[in-house]
Amino acid sequence: MYKVHPFVENNEALILSIADEIGIAFVGASIGTNIAGTHLPLSIKKQADQIIFSGHLMKQTDHHKAFENTPEVLVVYSSPSAVIDANWYASPSQASTINYIAIHAKGTIHFKDEAGTYEAIKAITNQHINSNSNAGFEQIPTSYLQQHVKAIVAFEIEVKQIDAVFKLSQNKTLAEQQNIIQQLKLRNHLGDAYIAQKMETLIQ
Repeated sequence: MYKVHPFVENNEALILSIADEIGIAFVGASIGTNIAGTHLPLSIKKQADQIIFSGHLMKQTDHHKAFENTPEVLVVYSSPSAVIDANWYASPSQASTINYIAIHAKGTIHFKDEAGTYEAIKAITNQHINSNSNAGFEQIPTSYLQQHVKAIVAFEIEVKQIDAVFKLSQNKTLAEQQNIIQQLKLRNHLGDAYIAQKMETLIQ
């Protein structure tokens, strides 16, 4: 991780808020000389001082087998990114760069049994889907749930270390930061609006 001052972020509440906003993370583990991983939507909670990520995955995949054999995992959240054109600086004769937010967490994964998996699916469905809608959890046929819950397994990851880099031009002057925000909004490439908004929040 590119942990260089002044880009390192230590505000845990802010880090978890951004992770929750991003929603999906890469979860990976090493098996000898090989690495296995996948992108998974995760829920975040705190129990006392313990950060816990939770989710579910398909059984018997390479990453499921890897996590069973090597429960120490790396979780990576990546925000949209934006190229920062050096022409936007007061002195353009320097390198252009990329602004982004990255969150890395190391922890231990624990799998749940079938009953725990059922409850986890119910919880995450109710979190994102209106329970009174036609797609609400209570509207899903029991036969469908029983069939599909056997193919997946829920898990929790107990986070042991979390690091974050918010690379948002903090090393530039306020005037340069304001111009970067303006230029990002004018260019409006994929990721530009997100980075502009995060930069605006930072300098407020």
